[in-house]
Amino acid sequence: MSTRPLPLPGPVIGLDLGGTKIAAALVGPGGTVLARHTRPTPATEGAEAVLDALRDAARTVDDGATAIGVAAAGVIDPRSGMVTSATDSIRGWAGTALGTGLADRTGLPVACDNDVRATAGPELAAVDGDRASLLFAAIGTGVGGALACDGRMLHGAAGIAGHIGHLPSPEAAGLDCTCGGAGHLEVIASGPGITALYERLAGRTADRLQTVAERAAQGEDSAVRAVVTGARAAGRALGGLANAFGPDRVVVGGGVPQIGPLYWDALTDAFTHELMPPLRRLRPTAPLYGHDAAVIGAAVLSTTVPLHRPGVPQ
Repeated sequence: MSTRPLPLPGPVIGLDLGGTKIAAALVGPGGTVLARHTRPTPATEGAEAVLDALRDAARTVDDGATAIGVAAAGVIDPRSGMVTSATDSIRGWAGTALGTGLADRTGLPVACDNDVRATAGPELAAVDGDRASLLFAAIGTGVGGALACDGRMLHGAAGIAGHIGHLPSPEAAGLDCTCGGAGHLEVIASGPGITALYERLAGRTADRLQTVAERAAQGEDSAVRAVVTGARAAGRALGGLANAFGPDRVVVGGGVPQIGPLYWDALTDAFTHELMPPLRRLRPTAPLYGHDAAVIGAAVLSTTVPLHRPGVPQ
């Protein structure tokens, strides 16, 4: 499957907001990146400082942009432009009026959504047909996701649709989750989750997931078990979701799937064993877009979700 030109009528600024950095790009018609800029996120300074940093990043790449799209960390409601929930990776981020706050600062209309849904938008556009369905998972420090059915991205109440990391997972039974619950997929399938499982199994520390992957490649049993357990937990959850939603395509991105074939093969095997007969030929694939995926997806939001305009009350 190859990428196709994206429906951008003119230059749009795409912003990718994470807990550590803000990536900005000027994206031209068809999805071509014309300019890039990166700066740290002032994550400990409060929401107003983050909005100011987004404004400054946008100005750095602006050259006649007609709108701004923001792919943001947290639970984002694109209809209201509000951050409805967030972790403490950005202090005071929950409750922020992202759409109108940035529009008032820049004078440009602003579209916004959760970063994973935004990244999934171009992946949906690459599927043939205007009623395509997509299941997208981003497995890294956390486990995020996006669901699209019949050509439409699902947002759900308060913008929470797609948070697949908080599905119950038998492998995570009894483990506390960052959301305040317990036994969720994220605490066993994310990078930190796999690393923590390895430390419990091996009785020794690992500074990061890559260390666990290297030890697994050397044949260490505890490392192999940790990687395979996390991968199988993710694969089973995605297979179950595929049965529920009937996607035309399943995409698995993020840093964790890049640790090697041990992980990818275990995830794929668990995924395929869950599938009902009509879906038996479905297989997870890697994303089509590279390191610009989030900023391109952010820019595309300006054509798919509501625009919040300067001077218009929330």
